[in-house]
Amino acid sequence: MLFGASYYREYQPYDRLAEDIRLMGEAGVNFVRMGDSIWSLSEPEDGRIDLAWLDPVLDALAEAGIQAALVTPTYAIPPWLHRKHPELMAHRATGQAVGFGGRQNADFTHPAYRYHAERIIRAVAGRFAAHPAVVGWQVDNETGNEILHNPNVFARFVDALRRDFGTVDRLNEVWGLNYWSHRLHDWADLWTPDSNTNPGYDLAWRRFQDGLTTEFLAWQVGIVKEYARPDQWVTQDLAGGHGRPASDRYEVAQVVDVLSENPYHPTQDGLAIPTPESASAGVPEWMPEVGPWTVSFRGDLGRSGRQTNFFVTETNALGVGGPAANYPAYDNQWRQVAYTFISRGANAIVYWPWQTIPYGAETFWGGMLPHDGAPNRCFRELSRLGRELRRHGDRLTGLEPEAEVGLLYSQASKHALRFQPCLTLPGQATPDRRSYERIFDACYRACFDAGAQTAIVHPAQAWEGLPVLVVPALYAAEDALLDRLVGYAEGGGHLLLTFKSGYADEYARARWRRAPDVLRPAIGAAYGEYSNLAQPLAVRAAEGSDFAVPEGARAEAWADGLEPEGAAPLAFYDHPHFGRWPAVTSQPFGRGRVTYVGTLPNPALGAALAGWVMAQAGLSPRIADLPEPVRAATARNRLGERLWFLTSWSATEQTVPALPAAGVDLLTDEPVGPGDPLALGPWDVRILVER
Repeated sequence: MLFGASYYREYQPYDRLAEDIRLMGEAGVNFVRMGDSIWSLSEPEDGRIDLAWLDPVLDALAEAGIQAALVTPTYAIPPWLHRKHPELMAHRATGQAVGFGGRQNADFTHPAYRYHAERIIRAVAGRFAAHPAVVGWQVDNETGNEILHNPNVFARFVDALRRDFGTVDRLNEVWGLNYWSHRLHDWADLWTPDSNTNPGYDLAWRRFQDGLTTEFLAWQVGIVKEYARPDQWVTQDLAGGHGRPASDRYEVAQVVDVLSENPYHPTQDGLAIPTPESASAGVPEWMPEVGPWTVSFRGDLGRSGRQTNFFVTETNALGVGGPAANYPAYDNQWRQVAYTFISRGANAIVYWPWQTIPYGAETFWGGMLPHDGAPNRCFRELSRLGRELRRHGDRLTGLEPEAEVGLLYSQASKHALRFQPCLTLPGQATPDRRSYERIFDACYRACFDAGAQTAIVHPAQAWEGLPVLVVPALYAAEDALLDRLVGYAEGGGHLLLTFKSGYADEYARARWRRAPDVLRPAIGAAYGEYSNLAQPLAVRAAEGSDFAVPEGARAEAWADGLEPEGAAPLAFYDHPHFGRWPAVTSQPFGRGRVTYVGTLPNPALGAALAGWVMAQAGLSPRIADLPEPVRAATARNRLGERLWFLTSWSATEQTVPALPAAGVDLLTDEPVGPGDPLALGPWDVRILVER
């Protein structure tokens, strides 16, 4: 198990390398990540490259037995490169270049950028690949932050369309360009994307941008692999959650050896169950989700790219965000978050940064050490975690979670619903550009609240072996994928679909047969109208249904006018107009079952639905009668042992009434008998090795 932080000697106002190494040893650090922003320092002038300053750092790490990963320093260009080649700056719209002064501000497809980037990559890899401290490489950093509108990028886009569609007539047909007199007669007629209003165009453009990021990273991987030793791995770190605007998690995972995530998350009361409404004010403005489900969600995303183990390369140390977003974790929250990531298959827990940086845009992004460099509460808490991982890391590395409920993630649907959002912001008429993310999050939280152990899967992967598959808003999808979902249910799986699934094809064209078209027989219901909901609606149980509608259940944001065609209603809207339609239907199909949710369920309704679906699929909670704030997850390690992770997301003590199996507490060596109660302190985590 790799444990440590991003280390930046170049940011420190005085030399404290020896003291840092000593403190790393005290904290149990065995790994650091470094070098992501050193281009300007290491190449102060065009072609004058000096990397000797890194030698003593790596030498000191190697002597202390601390491993390192070096990052290719390409995401932040030096000022001289901007001055010499202003044309390589990224354009956010036609003719609107991003200014210098930030990061991720270059067009990484530009030949001048590629020339200079390749030179610094080769210099770093060539000098340090043989160093004994270096165990791996990271290419670039959180790539895909900009949608590139540069003229050369647009020209490449037109070339890609020509290859994909062959003729403008075919493009006219697929995009429906007779509309608004947009029909093309020559490839030169295609307008630039910043003025585009056509959804087919936008989806193709966003897929193209994703592909540029993947191609760029694959190019870097190829260069690094020329120098890397056989025992060194190559990774890329994705921004946690739903990711950067132009980065496809599945695609990126295919071009690296191991995928990494930077899963920043809420803290303090933002990790409580139940999560108070006030907790949403305790996160940075760029973090839209709160609740402990977000930690599991980010861990599942990390595993999803390759369905293998992953690295956490950045996560919360003392605090995240700007100077007005200071919410350091409560005691024990660092451990419960770290072990949640590990239970999902993380093989590295790395914090950002080692020491809080005294200047720059992230002056108040707190590290393992504060500005003064003296050990504090964060350092002591993480040192405890480091000691535990040093002792038990071998049994915690390479875990395979025992998932039972899959959630299908659709990059195409995310792009399509960002361009044509189906939801509005709560209480507003403003379209919600995060409509897909909001629907997906509601489904994931529902599964988490129901106690399910989840896995996030992608369309190209194998998910047929999961007992339950949840499909949130699969809006843009080809017939073959929809047929595959139907076959999954026919073969015995329980399929849970939400509204907007199957509505458009792979080009974001609304299907011209009654919705939900291909999925209609499997769902056993159809609809000819739908409505946004200005206010949440109460929900009532359908007569004769065994689905119990809990108190506080609400339908939010959307209502399909579902007309059953064999499916049984589970719940109806409690409303004089919408009450004619069921909010949820379900029917047996083949050897399986299909349940359809025509609305956005609030947490109470979502958890009840997820629990009902699990019961129909023969799944029961791992531990019966868990206290509300406690969650249980299981995983197998490389020794074949089954590990139980019990986490309490509460400031008060909790007691698990009875364990289903005998075991030993991994961290205390205490034996636990079957049926014994187990106590958890505030924000506590217990790990049991089943016997």
